[in-house]
Amino acid sequence: MRLHVGCAMWTHKPWQGRFLPHPLPPGERLRSYATWCNAVEGNTTFYATPARDTVESWARQTGPDFRFVLKLPRSVTHEGRLTGVDEQVRSFLEAVEPLGPRVHALWAQLPGSFSPADLGVLAAFLRRLPGSYRYAVEVRHRAFFDDPRSAQLLERVLAGVGAEWVPFDTVALFQSPPVTDAEREAWTKKPRLPRRAPALTDRPIIRYIGRDDATRTVEGWRHWIGTVTEWLREGRSPTVFIHTPDNAEALVLARRFHDEVRAGLPGVEPLPEPMPVEPLTLF
Repeated sequence: MRLHVGCAMWTHKPWQGRFLPHPLPPGERLRSYATWCNAVEGNTTFYATPARDTVESWARQTGPDFRFVLKLPRSVTHEGRLTGVDEQVRSFLEAVEPLGPRVHALWAQLPGSFSPADLGVLAAFLRRLPGSYRYAVEVRHRAFFDDPRSAQLLERVLAGVGAEWVPFDTVALFQSPPVTDAEREAWTKKPRLPRRAPALTDRPIIRYIGRDDATRTVEGWRHWIGTVTEWLREGRSPTVFIHTPDNAEALVLARRFHDEVRAGLPGVEPLPEPMPVEPLTLF
């Protein structure tokens, strides 16, 4: 059984010299991160399609079992709203091709204004995509969470192409007022939505954001420990991304989540040993 865990990025200033060696050249940073986690969110691809040689570097730094969940560019999801974007999608797919099997899923994070009335557009878009990739969709319109019929319609659209519905669990974040600057900023930017847990495929993906207090983050993910454990017992292969508002401890927390699941399910394959922060010496 294999559980994949990761963070929203593979390089973050608060990690340097604490968890990851510093300094590291750009071509080694992902390699170091991949000794801590076996998956990563590709959030940078939302802002621009990466150069192919950049993607080739990502492939060189990771093994074939490492998982990238790559966000489709905003020109596709937000500016084009999935319409008239075939050329942008084609360019994106050509750019990420060097990752090969490391592309676990291509992820469409849709704007909050993308409503149940737009499901026909989503269905048509997903049907045009090549079958050589897996796909995942994140919605933020409240109707998909409050109206059972809208949720069922979305599930039907996704099931038609074997795509997953990615929940972004922000319940712990909004459970009580923010106490840090990063939490206050997160309150203004993150969606405040009910938790959603059902998996549509054999490879569910979870995005969870806790608090800058690690204890409260761990308390908030208890629901997911049980859910992920059950998925693994069912033969599913989940991927869980751990966020906090400042992400300062996210690397450690991602591994802790994996450890907690593995404590109750010892058959889960262990994570690799993290790369030493300081170079090894004989003395």
